[in-house]
Amino acid sequence: MSSTAGLILTCKAAVAWEAGKPLIIQDVEVAPPKTMEVRIKIKYTSLCRTDLYFWESKGQTPLFPRIFGHEAAGVVESLGEGVSDLEVGDHVLPVFTGECGDCRHCRSDVSNMCDLLRINSVRGVMLADGQSRFSINGEPVNHFLGTSTFSEYTVVHSGCVAKINPLAPLDKVCILSCGVSTGLGATLNVAKPERGSSVAVFGLGAVGLAAAEGARIAGASRIIGVDRSSKRFEEAKKFGVTDFVNTSEHDRPIQEVIAEMTNGGVDRSVECTGNIDNMISAFECVHDGWGVAVLVGVPSKDAVFMTKPINVLNERTLKGTFFGNYKPRTDLPSVVDMYMNKVIRFSSSRTSFRCVIIIRC
Repeated sequence: MSSTAGLILTCKAAVAWEAGKPLIIQDVEVAPPKTMEVRIKIKYTSLCRTDLYFWESKGQTPLFPRIFGHEAAGVVESLGEGVSDLEVGDHVLPVFTGECGDCRHCRSDVSNMCDLLRINSVRGVMLADGQSRFSINGEPVNHFLGTSTFSEYTVVHSGCVAKINPLAPLDKVCILSCGVSTGLGATLNVAKPERGSSVAVFGLGAVGLAAAEGARIAGASRIIGVDRSSKRFEEAKKFGVTDFVNTSEHDRPIQEVIAEMTNGGVDRSVECTGNIDNMISAFECVHDGWGVAVLVGVPSKDAVFMTKPINVLNERTLKGTFFGNYKPRTDLPSVVDMYMNKVIRFSSSRTSFRCVIIIRC
């Protein structure tokens, strides 16, 4: 039993009060966890583009005040009633999506879209009672994606907490709770390239580099990085990228450029930007007969995907993925172990996989 279990804790948090306005570091009260909840001391957290998107309130109803953050690692401080698979002191990754273990998706071998705990960007309260665990001077502060890791302490549903190897360096593995696992899993779990195959990765940011890393691990012989910034190619080479296509240097569809480079198209493609034109190019650049394209990036809500039906009839396959098809509690510990066993390459820089700020709490 933690010495602080059952107590309201006062700690520092970065609070967003208005859309697009600077976060304010201030004291917040964090209530004890309730049924099936866990209170976590956040050790490291990182800044994801998704945090920026919702901070700016682009395309959704503003929900403020709010504590953002969803890529992090920490230590369990106390447990709510009913939590039996975690203990105080466990090293964990809080995750923006969950695994209840009971719904059809959780019982499925092919889905990770938990009915109870899948991502919900508009909910600012906990499921147990519809209340926030954060407050300032008695006034509630909204949660974000059920994680709110821009706080020294946070409360998370136990189904969104992955217990990991206690020897894993938390300042490194914190980024596995979102972007890196999303890209890695998109390639390894969904695209599933065969050894010796060709793979095109659209977007060489955090998620794209992880997708390229997945292709390298799978044994792809040719990995084509597609981006509008040539500066990213050198870094991408460290993750297996063998060729580079700069979209800004061509005046014809990129799918035609890639098809010409690969004698008809790549075996697999992974789209990580959310740009609708890139999504179409990623699908149309795969080889007919066996090509598989996987969409990872999230487009604008009004975007429309358009392609000629013949592209589908010619036996190209289009797939989507959420969090790389990883079940958070079941699969993330093994991804951490891949890092510990040096299967996954991390750059010596903390910012290699993602353009992030790692915050030491």
